[in-house]
Amino acid sequence: MKTLFALAAIAAAVAPAHALTTGDLAFTAFNADEDGWSLVTFVDIAAGTQVFFSDGTASSATTIGTTESSFSWNTGANVIAAGTVVRFSAIDADGRAASAGSLAVVNSGNLGLSATAETIYAFLGSSATSVTTMLTAVSTESNTNALTTVGLTAGVNAIKLTSSTDFAGYTGTRAGEATFAAYAPLVNAPGNWAINVGGNGTSVLPDTTAFSVTAVPEPETYALMLAGLAAVGMLARRRQA
Repeated sequence: MKTLFALAAIAAAVAPAHALTTGDLAFTAFNADEDGWSLVTFVDIAAGTQVFFSDGTASSATTIGTTESSFSWNTGANVIAAGTVVRFSAIDADGRAASAGSLAVVNSGNLGLSATAETIYAFLGSSATSVTTMLTAVSTESNTNALTTVGLTAGVNAIKLTSSTDFAGYTGTRAGEATFAAYAPLVNAPGNWAINVGGNGTSVLPDTTAFSVTAVPEPETYALMLAGLAAVGMLARRRQA
């Protein structure tokens, strides 16, 4: 019986990471003074996933311009668990870093962030200019054109901050929701952010507290548990025979 429950527990813990899609990530901090940002993942990210970031101008849902900076983030050798907040710091300096995985410059044009009117895109693609899946964005521009051009919706899968924001961070709840996806409309709502226009955020650190859920196992998890129980049953019958 102990073996049976052990296998069931292992099966419940195994949730395969899947390919990222729109809305799976959300920005939780933006800092034009420190030149950094942070974001949360609502799903497990497979090891070795490559995500591009760019503050270039999007001319369509699939094309990002090269007049600004762009970066490639390799998520690293391990799965990044849903709810994890990853910080990207000092992206305009030699000491740029990601709190998980590694961040590399792809295009150094106008390297750094601006408080005047900025949009940072996070996407999957064949390059830093060719988008296959737009994941999310944070924008401090005066309108939402930069978001709608790439098929994103403010408040749903992207965050539109006050025009000319210097630095801002999500201050809403990070615990108690039944699913990670339930946090998306909260994180993407500017009313749940502390937004500073005109201040100096050079030394401001983002909140990197992980998000958590109080969820029951999903159907896929039950399937894994049943498979584990079936395997144990077959093994027990063979031993009896």
